[in-house]
Amino acid sequence: MGNWVENEGLSIFVILVWLGLNVFLFWYYYLIYDKGPLYYYTRELLGPYLALARAPAACLNFNCLLILLPVCRNLLSFLRGSSACCSVRVRRQLDRNLTFHKLVAWMIALHTAIHTIAHLFNVERLVDARTEENGTIKAALSDLGDQSGETYLNFARKRFLNPIGGLYVAFTTLAGLSGVIITLCLILIITSSTKTIRRSYFEVFWFIHHLFVIFFAGLVIHGFGRIVRRQTPESFGVHKPKDCAKNYTVWGKISSCPKPQFAGNPPMTWKWVIGPMILYVCERLVRFWRSQQKVVITKVVTHPFQTFELQMKKKGFKMEVGQYIFVKCPEVSVLEWHPFTLTSAPEEDYFSIHIRVVGDWTEGLFKACGCDKEQLQEAWKLPKIAVDGPFGTASEDVFSYETVMLVGAGIGVTPFASILKSVWYKYCNNAMDLRLKKIYFYWLCRDTHAFEWFADLLQSVEAQMQEKNQTDFLSYNIYLTGWDESQATHFTMHHDEEKDVITGLKQKTQYGRPNWENEFKTIAGQHPNSRVGVFLCGPEALAETLNKMCINNSEADPRGIHFIFNKENF
Repeated sequence: MGNWVENEGLSIFVILVWLGLNVFLFWYYYLIYDKGPLYYYTRELLGPYLALARAPAACLNFNCLLILLPVCRNLLSFLRGSSACCSVRVRRQLDRNLTFHKLVAWMIALHTAIHTIAHLFNVERLVDARTEENGTIKAALSDLGDQSGETYLNFARKRFLNPIGGLYVAFTTLAGLSGVIITLCLILIITSSTKTIRRSYFEVFWFIHHLFVIFFAGLVIHGFGRIVRRQTPESFGVHKPKDCAKNYTVWGKISSCPKPQFAGNPPMTWKWVIGPMILYVCERLVRFWRSQQKVVITKVVTHPFQTFELQMKKKGFKMEVGQYIFVKCPEVSVLEWHPFTLTSAPEEDYFSIHIRVVGDWTEGLFKACGCDKEQLQEAWKLPKIAVDGPFGTASEDVFSYETVMLVGAGIGVTPFASILKSVWYKYCNNAMDLRLKKIYFYWLCRDTHAFEWFADLLQSVEAQMQEKNQTDFLSYNIYLTGWDESQATHFTMHHDEEKDVITGLKQKTQYGRPNWENEFKTIAGQHPNSRVGVFLCGPEALAETLNKMCINNSEADPRGIHFIFNKENF
């Protein structure tokens, strides 16, 4: 139990608090509208659907307050930097911002569905009540507002039969029309955010996601329709519904039961979302200001496996290991920004990213930089680049542990390039006071070409460690997960050579996938009574496996071995 709490305890606590607040708000507002005396006559018209519409509306306000905060990256980077004195366990929660963003989005979708369905029933009942024959309390309540000196309760003021009446209300009232618009926006945003769309059609996801601007505008306007009405407190003081409801035929004719007066609820949503909206606007202004700062591409390096490297300079740019930036190339797309992990070290006088060609945008940038041509691209022909960042990630905490496991899959090795470079520079400068004493590095690739661009860095680190007599500092394990028979024969023939035939390193490439259970048990045996940071940049399936390994191989005793799982998220 203790090992599970170490890795997931605080995250689960945060989720439980969030769920608890949702339950509390739902139940609190449900009781207000289901039992509140000022809504007695409103319930006569709408029945149970009044409370079922209003309770999720309160939860929507709460979750719409939260939805923008996890994507305010500058705010999160500031909090991560200012919380450096806090526990790593606390800072790790900031690295799960996108997971929380998705959870809040699904909660918004759930409450929107309940709210919308309940209001569909409400509109149907109000339209039917408006056309109901005289002689019922529903008809009496619906007729209020037709004469001067009266205020209405039923917002369906025209007499239409359903479904025409429902469509008229939905598309002619402010609340109805704005509700239709924000619901459509939400459906488009959620459906375009699926993993398939994000990976295969990123541009579709990116552009549709910006419908959130219309969503929030409609959300603020929605409440100004004031379609949910209640008896005014002044009227309630002289007209008691429980006493006067049975005398609805003589309202206004007897002093004890004057005609009830009604008013719409004041809009509240803007009070919930105005703060996050201001923060997000400030976030975008900061991004815009950064995007206008000049960035110079100093070098373009073409690597195998359709990978290329951009080395850049920007005035005032400061970074930490493992951070990432957003890049825009107007020549490829005027609006699109894409995240890339920095592969340079803070000690270098430039910053760099490695980009693998996997889509239209990366292919466009590949060609714009002249990587598809044999001759060198002249500097003045290189495209203009806008850079936003850097932003903090989990990898920043790598130097907070004495022992770490770095696991990269394919191009996911990029954040660890920055870390290994920084370690290399520190050892070159005889910085022996590092808290970090041991690195276990794992790299999984499907294709032999993927190793080539990273092998030079590993060779440099390997040589430096040998020179400093620190060969035990870095243990690296490279796995080739895909090969054919001819390659296997070639590897077998050269297996006994001093250096690996693929990477040129002394450590031989292994074939297949790691036996994670054995790896974790070996490390646990070599580093008892310590906290080992496990850092991954790779697919979700591997993340699930490593997280499970961290939990299963950590001890319940606080003084025992503990594996702390960290994953890169963009």
